[in-house]
Amino acid sequence: MSIAMIVFSKALIVVPITLLPILNPIAIAPIFLSMTGPIESGLANRLAYRIAINCFFLLMGAVFIGSYVLDFFGISLPIVRVAGGIVVAMAGWKLLNDQGQDKLRSSVAASHGGNWSVEELRRRSFYPFSFPLTVGPGTIAASVTLGTQMPHKPVDWIITGIASLLGVLLTTLVIYLCYRFARNMERLLGEVGATVLLRLSAFILLCIGIEIGWAGVSALVEELNFH
Repeated sequence: MSIAMIVFSKALIVVPITLLPILNPIAIAPIFLSMTGPIESGLANRLAYRIAINCFFLLMGAVFIGSYVLDFFGISLPIVRVAGGIVVAMAGWKLLNDQGQDKLRSSVAASHGGNWSVEELRRRSFYPFSFPLTVGPGTIAASVTLGTQMPHKPVDWIITGIASLLGVLLTTLVIYLCYRFARNMERLLGEVGATVLLRLSAFILLCIGIEIGWAGVSALVEELNFH
């Protein structure tokens, strides 16, 4: 196998392996259902598709231009991790202690009556579903980290860039499939199983947030000790 193929294969594999455990779309799917309420299947499919498209562009932007944006504003990656960890942990804690899932479903259903307009679908597909529910600050920090590891040699950069693009595409395909068939998963699990999975997902989200924040704090402490 040539060096170019090794570089390509490594980048292609590293992107999904790095991002999917943080994204965890299987665990987020029950949360996605609890926030959408009993919408019709066609609308749910379109929503899942738009979320996947939004996530694709968010991840691509973070991988390819995220490090330059941070440098422009003078923001370090550890700070992004700390802020992202706080946001993710707060979201997980709120969901973990939410005793009104039925009220949440009812309020969401009442707000759109099971039928959103095109503009409302676009708006809600980005916030809160694409960001921060799916692609949160932790995922963006990880994506920016991947971008900083891109090789500087032009040929290797192009090969790695194409592989990273395909890796992001595979990642967003998994997101789409998990959200697209979230209702099937709920029916398979049943009401009790879906509730258990939702609470477990919220706890995992809380743990991920703490882990992301702790990684940022540890990096800041190391920098402080170094200076």
